[in-house]
Amino acid sequence: MKEINYIVWQEGKYYVAQCLNIDVSSFGETIDEAINNLKEAVELYLEGENIEIPDIGKVIVGKEKLSA
Repeated sequence: MKEINYIVWQEGKYYVAQCLNIDVSSFGETIDEAINNLKEAVELYLEGENIEIPDIGKVIVGKEKLSA
């Protein structure tokens, strides 16, 4: 079984789920829907291909204020 890391954020009335291991994302009206849609999108992306999902290790998400 393969494993992915992802982040989810809200844009307007939708939630966006972005895979951190490969360049695939999806969205939904709820967090759960966005995550389920992301899993389906990743499975479709990998279908029939021998693509290795890189392990990115520890994930840290931060927020910083900029003076710009």
